[in-house]
Amino acid sequence: MSELKNISIRGARQHNLKGIDVDLPRNSLIVMTGLSGSGKSSLAFDTIYAEGQRRYVESLSSYARQFLEMMEKPDVDRIDGLSPAISIEQKTTSKNPRSTVGTVTEIYDYMRLLFARTGVPYSPATGLPIESQTVTQMVDRILDLEERTRLYLLAPLVRGRKGEFRKELAELQKKGFQRVKIDGAFYEIAEAPKLDKKYKHDIDVVVDRVAVRSDLATRLADSLETCLELAEGLAIAEFADKPLPEGETAAGGAKNKSLNETHERLVFSEKFACPVSGFTISEIEPRLFSFNNPVGACPTCDGLGFQQKIDEGLVVPDRAKKLSDGAIAPWAKSSSPYYRQTLEALGRHFGFKMTERWDKLPKAATDAILNGTEEKIEFHYADGARSYKTTKTFEGIMPNLERRWKETDSAWAREEIERYMSAAPCPACNGYRLKPEALAVKIDGRHIGHVSEMSIKGARDWFDGLPERFSQKQNDIAVRILKEINERLRFLNDVGLEYLTLSRNSGTLSGGESQRIRLASQIGSGLTGVLYVLDEPSIGLHQRDNTRLLDTLKHLRDIGNTVIVVEHDEDAILAADYVLDIGPAAGIHGGEVIAEGTPAAIMANPKSLTGQYLSGVQAVAVPAERRKPKKGKALKVVGARGNNLKNITAEIPLGMFTAVTGVSGGGKSTFLIETLYKAAARRIMGARENPAPHDRIEGLEFVDKVIDIDQSPIGRTPRSNPATYIGAFTPIREWFAGLPEAKARGYQPGRFSFNVKGGRCEACQGDGLIKIEMHFLPDVYVTCDVCHGQRYNRETLEVHFKGKSIADILELTVEEGVEFFSAVPSVRDKLQTLQDVGLGYIKVGQQANTLSGGEAQRVKLAKELSRRSTGKTLYILDEPTTGLHFHDVAKLLDVLHKLVEQGNSVVVIEHNLEVIKTADWVIDIGPEGGDGGGEIVATGTPEDIVREKRSYTGVYMQELLERRPQKKTEAAE
Repeated sequence: MSELKNISIRGARQHNLKGIDVDLPRNSLIVMTGLSGSGKSSLAFDTIYAEGQRRYVESLSSYARQFLEMMEKPDVDRIDGLSPAISIEQKTTSKNPRSTVGTVTEIYDYMRLLFARTGVPYSPATGLPIESQTVTQMVDRILDLEERTRLYLLAPLVRGRKGEFRKELAELQKKGFQRVKIDGAFYEIAEAPKLDKKYKHDIDVVVDRVAVRSDLATRLADSLETCLELAEGLAIAEFADKPLPEGETAAGGAKNKSLNETHERLVFSEKFACPVSGFTISEIEPRLFSFNNPVGACPTCDGLGFQQKIDEGLVVPDRAKKLSDGAIAPWAKSSSPYYRQTLEALGRHFGFKMTERWDKLPKAATDAILNGTEEKIEFHYADGARSYKTTKTFEGIMPNLERRWKETDSAWAREEIERYMSAAPCPACNGYRLKPEALAVKIDGRHIGHVSEMSIKGARDWFDGLPERFSQKQNDIAVRILKEINERLRFLNDVGLEYLTLSRNSGTLSGGESQRIRLASQIGSGLTGVLYVLDEPSIGLHQRDNTRLLDTLKHLRDIGNTVIVVEHDEDAILAADYVLDIGPAAGIHGGEVIAEGTPAAIMANPKSLTGQYLSGVQAVAVPAERRKPKKGKALKVVGARGNNLKNITAEIPLGMFTAVTGVSGGGKSTFLIETLYKAAARRIMGARENPAPHDRIEGLEFVDKVIDIDQSPIGRTPRSNPATYIGAFTPIREWFAGLPEAKARGYQPGRFSFNVKGGRCEACQGDGLIKIEMHFLPDVYVTCDVCHGQRYNRETLEVHFKGKSIADILELTVEEGVEFFSAVPSVRDKLQTLQDVGLGYIKVGQQANTLSGGEAQRVKLAKELSRRSTGKTLYILDEPTTGLHFHDVAKLLDVLHKLVEQGNSVVVIEHNLEVIKTADWVIDIGPEGGDGGGEIVATGTPEDIVREKRSYTGVYMQELLERRPQKKTEAAE
């Protein structure tokens, strides 16, 4: 049978698909596009990938199948020509704080192997390499000395320890040893002086005295073995004659003296041990470099690299506050007079008044209040019933909170104290996560922590240069390890991630970044004959880096794979071999193939909305006039230097729509989220997270609220849904409770909640699903056979409004809900905000954990729209156009500009040029990613950015501003 040329799909009806029949060419790059919610993911992931994966898993043995997740059979008549399928979605890699870019890509595993096999341990005390030797090497070293050199062979028992050591000396005498060297002097054990236990001592036992001769090998080996046994792997050969002349060695004048050799002694170690400090590494194995293994993890922070510490900025959040007004947050709300009287006593001692501002207090006073003092202070206490005086030292607020946090068994008390704690780098390992022993092993002067801190681009250069700096032996060992590391680094570089560091926590990666990491791993696997399904891999990529990503996808195609990409990016659509445009609209109005064929065929098809945008017939409108900055109304970030930011200062004009742009890894998120948002949230809203290092932020008095609308899930359980999140479900329940049937039965709004007893189905506790624990397998959810997935009991479902029960309402799409509740403004208006942000196609009761990152972000935006505006809110959005078609982008921009028209300020991090060209103000950060970025390249209107030669954003925007007509779209009207 000849090989099938196409993937042939017949009768696809999954979700909103309307019996689609389509033939997709195999071994091609296929892009599926269309409005958000039109059914692209239903076809690509829930039909094609699900069936490919299901068939592959079904071909395995029943034993293997129990360990693999089985996909549900999609609603489709037939699919022919399928290959085993691999899906790479946008989910963040892992929230585990132990997971890093290095561990996820396996680069760190190879680095551990490299350091274990070719690394050299250095002594922290001397900075010199430390070596381990076998007994044979030790014997050879001694026999290399001049004939008749007289030596003492010593076992160092005690090094710098306090004590009398009578018991140890008696034990030695019992074993037959006669002489010891105590604190530099030799004694017979029987005549050893009494040692003062208050002082530190050094004790060596004399195991043998020899004069070097060629026939001494056996005796030396026996004596050295005895030394090593007594002294846990250490032995000393001490010269009995006068010290050697400067610059000569006992071996006869060669100047390259052994690193463990002094003029009076040779120190041998069968482990890696420093002769000066006694610093020892018992083994150098890959597990020593793992922060997830107790052998290598820093014992202070358990390999996390940070510790929870009391944070001065949270204890005193507002330094301009007076003590009497509650400047000290943990003491501010207490009704007890104790805290006030304590402060008054400290005031009498250090000379300050309760009416003074915190920032005006003497430094000695603030130090004493926060960290305690050894000075004796007289405290007066009175609680109405009695009064007393006491003179004592003061523990300090921060040490007191830390002590109570460690000692308490009460979860409530710990939670209260944790409000004043934040994560700080571990003082023991400086954030490197590893024990001193692991960090003592170096290659080319760097330990594994230093290498992990490098960007992928920097690490590539460093690993590339290692063979030149390695010895022949090291090169023989490292050649295959370096090949694996360099290949993985190259793939990460090819998908535009060269700015990430290997130590970057996986949980901090965006959906696009984690997807491209998985894509890089797939390229590394070199599989052929596979079907890859990707979900918007271009998210978070600047136009400049798009070409490299598309080259990567083409490479996957060229080695014999079929690549299906769900994508809205113009470059990706134009680079495709075959395009499928699904629509015509979202939800129930979508699910049909509107156009298919080459990109040129799509552009020529008048029915295709995508084609109209690609050909320029329709466009996102460029505003005829941009808002102008108001003098003095701006937020000014001064001296931002977190991550790769180079001490930058920038102004964000208020009451405007500002876009922060630049290449991936340039420093946009560090500037906007890590610095501005976290500092503002801490100052205005008392948030706990520490901002990135900066000098100050000016102009926060013009803002009363700061909101970061990110792409994190709106809820992680099936109980959370868009209606509950935006507050529409409460008025729905109240409306149902007010219906005549409900009143007659005495039902309250709580009756219509699936979260409390009463109206919900108790068999599944209102989930509609029952969780069956499978122990070593993933938990399985099955539809509840009592309520059949409707969540409510029969009595509750008997109450109807316009023929629908409360369960039917949750099954409506938002668009249907707006129509259904047209006469109920409290419900209609809230659902309308969801429709305004382009989510008319999702269900009112859709489980929150099934929403994509972009959808979750727009649900949050809808919630903000439904609130009454203060006109002084700062909204921060990170790539709000994720998952949006050109037409949806136009709608979203309407919503964002509406917020600005109410007097608020909107700042977006964005790569989408359609958004950037409509901004009032642009801040371009770069010019490159990682170390080559972190500077302000240009600020001003989009037209100003175009004029800046260093700005990559300007280069690509110039084409767009010249090419696109200033024509309003229907959505923008």
